[in-house]
Amino acid sequence: MSLFTRSRQLSDTTESGAEPDDDTGTAEPEGGGTGTAEPQDGTATDAPESAARAQRTPSAPSPATKPGWFGWRRRYPRTARGVSVGTTVLAGALVLFALLVPNRIERIEFASFVRIPAEGVLLAGLLLALPSKPRRVTAVVTGVFLGLLTVLKFVDMGFYQILARPFDLVLDWILIENGTDFLRETFGRTGQVLAVTGVIVLFVALLVLTTLAVVRLTNLMVRHRPAAGRTILILGTAWITCMTLGVEIGTVPVATKGNAEFLGNRVEQVRAGLADARVFEKQASVDAFAKTPPDQLLTGLRGKDVLFTFIESYGRVAIDDPAMAQQTDAVLKEGTGRLKAAGFESRSGWLQSPVTGAGSWLAHSTFLSGLWIKNQQRYRSLTTSDRMTLTNYFGKTGAWRTVGVVPGVRRAWPEGKYFGLDHIYDSEHLGYHGPYFSWTPVPDQFSMEAFERLEHGRKDREPIMAEIILASSHNPWSPIAHMIDWEDLGDGSVFHRIKKEGTNPTEVWKDPEKVRAEYRKAIEYSIRSLTEWVERYGDDDTVLVFLGDHQPVPTVTAGDTGKDVPVTIVAHDKKVLDRVADWGWTDGLKPAENAPRWGMDKFRDRFMTAYGPQG
Repeated sequence: MSLFTRSRQLSDTTESGAEPDDDTGTAEPEGGGTGTAEPQDGTATDAPESAARAQRTPSAPSPATKPGWFGWRRRYPRTARGVSVGTTVLAGALVLFALLVPNRIERIEFASFVRIPAEGVLLAGLLLALPSKPRRVTAVVTGVFLGLLTVLKFVDMGFYQILARPFDLVLDWILIENGTDFLRETFGRTGQVLAVTGVIVLFVALLVLTTLAVVRLTNLMVRHRPAAGRTILILGTAWITCMTLGVEIGTVPVATKGNAEFLGNRVEQVRAGLADARVFEKQASVDAFAKTPPDQLLTGLRGKDVLFTFIESYGRVAIDDPAMAQQTDAVLKEGTGRLKAAGFESRSGWLQSPVTGAGSWLAHSTFLSGLWIKNQQRYRSLTTSDRMTLTNYFGKTGAWRTVGVVPGVRRAWPEGKYFGLDHIYDSEHLGYHGPYFSWTPVPDQFSMEAFERLEHGRKDREPIMAEIILASSHNPWSPIAHMIDWEDLGDGSVFHRIKKEGTNPTEVWKDPEKVRAEYRKAIEYSIRSLTEWVERYGDDDTVLVFLGDHQPVPTVTAGDTGKDVPVTIVAHDKKVLDRVADWGWTDGLKPAENAPRWGMDKFRDRFMTAYGPQG
C-alpha cells in the first residue's frame, strides 16, 4: 500500500466522523506536521497508479485496518478523543513526576512539582531535532533510563528512612537480601512474598509506563512541531531567567538541574566505592599491637571476666530526646544506684558509630577491629584478612576462654571464626523454647540467664571474655518482652503469654509517636536485663563494657542525623576503673552531654593501651 493510499484512507476516516488514530506511534511527516507525507526510504510514489488501485479497493476496510481496538474509535469517537487526551495528560504527568520527584520523602511537597527541570527541556529539544528512526530509539532509551532513575529515587527514600543515607550502587546490593530476611522474620513468609512481589511489579510497571509515556509525548511533539518548538523555547528562557534571578517557591528553586546533580553524585559515589578498597587495605596494615608478645597483652585484666555487650539501636536519642529523656534517665539512675549498692562503679562516654538505623555488624566490627568499617566491602575485606580484633587479642593471651552469645544469628555465621571465639551460642543453642518477639528470636533477659547457665555459672572454669549481643531493642520494637522474676524464666515458655500481651507492629508503625514510645520501652528492657544480671550474678572479677551499636531509624530520631551511642564500663574492682581515669568519662551509667566523644574505631587501641603493662 502506498503512502498516498494510506493518506486517502485516513482522509476517508476523518470524513466519516471518526478521529484519526494518534496512538499508533507510526512515522509522522518530518516537516511542519502538515501536507503530503513523503516516503522515508526515498522511492518515488506513482500517484495516478495509486489512485487507480484505490478506486479498485473495496470501500469497507478489513478488520486489520480498522482504527483503534476492533474499530472502537470509529464507533465511539468522542470517548476515543477523551481517552486519547486523558492518556496524554497522564503520560505528561508521569514524565514530569519522574523528572521532579526528590529522593527523600521529607522533601516531597507541592513546590517540588512546579519546577522547571533543565534535563526535561534539553531532552525535548533533542527529540524534536532528531530524524525519525534515531528519535524513536532515543525516546525508548530515555523512557527506560527515566524509569530506572525513578526506581533509584524510590530505593533512596527507603534507605534514608532506615539508614539515613542513599543507596550505594557498588556496596549495598547485599542489603537487599538482608531486607527480605527482615520482612520474613517480622511479618512472616506471606508478608515477605507479598512485599517482594509488589516491589517487582512496581519496578516492571514503572519501566514500561515511563517508556510508553516518553514515546507518546515524543509523537505528540512531532505532530505539533511548531507549537512544541515555541514551548521548548519559552521554557528554556524561563529556566535561564529563574536560575539567574534565583526565583524560589518557598525555599524550593523554580529552575532545577537536580537530576544532573543526582547522577553526578552517584558517579562520584561509584568512583569512591571502587577506590575505597585500596584505601582500606593500607589502613588495615597498621596495627600497633601486632608484634606485642602475648604475655604483655591486657595484663591489667588478668583473672577478670570481661563482657563486651552491644545493645541493639541504643543511641544518643534515647538519652537526649525530650520525649524519652525523663524515662530513660530514671532507668539509668536506678541502674547506677542498684549497681553501686552491689559494690560496682561505672563510667560512661560517647562513641560515634559508622552507621545509623541498621548495619549492626559494621558497628560491631568497627569496635572490635579498630578500623572504620562503614560498608559491606570493608566488612568482607576485614573478615577475610589477618587483622587482629579485640576478641582475637584476648584469645591470643591464652588467659581467657572466649565465647559469643549472638541470639540474632539464625543461620551459618562463617565470620564468627574470624573473631577468634572459642564457642558461639546462637539462637538455636541457648535452650530457648519461647516465641519470637517480631525480629528478636530470644528476649534479652533469657539471653543473659542462658549465658549464666552455660558459661559464667560453671564451677572450676577459667576466666571468660564474652561478646554478647542483646537483640530485644532491634527494630520494629513491637511486641517487646518485659522483666519477670529470674527464677520464672525456665525454658522461655513463659514468654508466650507475655508476647500476647504485647503490641502489634502493624498497628504501632502507623503512628511515629507509638514507634518512639515502643523503642524507648525496648531500650529500658535491655538496660534492665543487663544491670540486673550484674547485680544478681556479678562478682569481684566482673568487668562489663556495654554500648549501643548505632542510632535507631529516622522515624525515632526525628531527623537527627547524629551517630553517637553511649558506652559504659562497669567494674567491682576499683583498680579497673582507675586505669581509665584519664579518659574523663562521666560517673554512672549515663554519659554527660559534654562527655568525651570518640570514633568507635578508636576504642580498641585506647582500651588495650589502658590495660596493657604501660597502662
